[in-house]
Amino acid sequence: MSKQVYISADYSEDSGDRNVVEELIRWGKDSQHVTDFIDMSKVSSGSVSNDPDCRICDLKAEFNRQINASSAVIIIVGDKTACRTAGSACERCTKEQWACTCTPYKHNSSGAKPCRVALTSTPAPDGNYGNINACSYIEHEFRQAQKKNKPIIVVYNSLNYQPSWLPSYMSHYESVARPFWVRNSLGYRVGNYAYIKQALGYV
Repeated sequence: MSKQVYISADYSEDSGDRNVVEELIRWGKDSQHVTDFIDMSKVSSGSVSNDPDCRICDLKAEFNRQINASSAVIIIVGDKTACRTAGSACERCTKEQWACTCTPYKHNSSGAKPCRVALTSTPAPDGNYGNINACSYIEHEFRQAQKKNKPIIVVYNSLNYQPSWLPSYMSHYESVARPFWVRNSLGYRVGNYAYIKQALGYV
């Protein structure tokens, strides 16, 4: 039986970790692999972000729904993951609504707009990680996966162990994070499918 797995990564065009995402998606499409991966970029380019008034909190709420529907979460850590701040510009968690503005996601030609969130509340202990926060998208996804007790697989976009790349909120994963890439018998760099398969619980 295939598993639905959520992928969290830095999708920056010029310096992100799309190469790992593309390899995972390729595995999910061919006949040799048994995992159905959810690509986060598909979420952020879907119906939610097509709304011209889509906000940071709307995307985070959608990420929560997708993570809740997944069996596990793979977080790809690259050399710039720790310094990425996309998604952290929400002010509503520390200010009153009247004092906050927000730039709609991918529709910012008109500049910032007034915050739409009139009321905030503390999330229930068994609820989602609140989507009104100052976390980056990647940190939010990590904390949602933690709160919902999803298996979290952390891999480096590297052939080597890179603990210095881990953001501070993932520092306790230093002992379990693994390089995504390995060398095959011909010396070519390939994704370590055997490890991902094992980490997902396949025999």
